[in-house]
Amino acid sequence: MTSISQRFQSLRTHHQCALIPFITAGDPDLETTKEALLILDRNGADFIELGVPYSDPLADGPVIQAAATRALQKGTKLEHVLELVTNVSPDLQAPIILFTYYNPILNRGIKSFLAQIANAGVRGLVVPDLPLEEAEELIKAAANVGIDVILLVAPTSSKERIEAITQYSQGFIYLVSVTGVTGMRAQIQDRVKNLLTEMRSVTDKPIGVGFGISGTEQARQVMDWGADAVIVGSAFVKRLSTGSPKEGLQAVEELCKELKVAITPVPLQKVSV
Repeated sequence: MTSISQRFQSLRTHHQCALIPFITAGDPDLETTKEALLILDRNGADFIELGVPYSDPLADGPVIQAAATRALQKGTKLEHVLELVTNVSPDLQAPIILFTYYNPILNRGIKSFLAQIANAGVRGLVVPDLPLEEAEELIKAAANVGIDVILLVAPTSSKERIEAITQYSQGFIYLVSVTGVTGMRAQIQDRVKNLLTEMRSVTDKPIGVGFGISGTEQARQVMDWGADAVIVGSAFVKRLSTGSPKEGLQAVEELCKELKVAITPVPLQKVSV
């Protein structure tokens, strides 16, 4: 599996915006999660963000919170998630980015946790409740095992804080498009456009926009504003949990295809004279 930086370099060479779907591990069950990872990989996902179910998901909206609750009720634990990733990652082209809160990392010990996820095939890590001021130890330890720690920029971040986050974030920078938790929104705030411009003035690292993107129009808008990646979570989680697992997987496949088409530039046609 390629690294996050290698994948973004390839996408930039071909002037493409990345699609990063998010799903919650273990919802509705781990076997469906495995199938969903394979389906997303085959149908346009450039990276896949995999959420580890957690009992107190502060950054997650109602759709992902409900998915995490269902997964936990099924007995899904980090060990099960990593076993799944170990089994499926050799069959994936899209690098896996693990989304987890900081308490499970501290509980296992930073170096032990990172060694586990690296051995499983994880290439990136998002920890939404880890502040920049406390991230240095994790970032340095992760770099030693080939894991990129991706930091988040909030819409309310000051210019000074944006500069600091862009300096330390690895792989890419995760720009949160809304103030608040994850979830589907009808519109993307115009502030995102200004933030992208502001961030471009201080870094050449890739920028992914997430939280609130639910459909093709929003995805295309964010791409047009200059994002290197579009991150879609609640829309995928909701579809995967609707109906039977087979119906959920079909809905996920359709959404992935639609979003990939929406953010893929149409090549210019040569005009015959």
